[in-house]
Amino acid sequence: VELKGQRFSIEIADTDASREHGLMDRTEMAKDHGMLFVFDDDAPRAFWMKNTKIALDMLFFDADKRLVSVQHDVQPCIADPCPAYSSGAPARYVLELNAGQSRAIGVSPGDEITINR
Repeated sequence: VELKGQRFSIEIADTDASREHGLMDRTEMAKDHGMLFVFDDDAPRAFWMKNTKIALDMLFFDADKRLVSVQHDVQPCIADPCPAYSSGAPARYVLELNAGQSRAIGVSPGDEITINR
């Protein structure tokens, strides 16, 4: 994917099973990597960090691939139940990057993501 002129190598999570597992149990992720969650519809989305061992930024995009919201520096969950992090608006795509990446490239609402498959 490309966002703000920055390219990221991503894994696609587009099935129920892959979306449910996400980045769980990973202890690291390369700086220019991420995971893109793809849904069939626009709806408010909520993600949590259960069994996720690395801090992440969660970027929520609508059907037009425009950024609607960001959850910055979401830390691994160490308590049960884990809190949920909401899109705050309907979203079709969710891009998870290493914590700090979205601020480093200067994302803001309305930015468009390009998905190259």
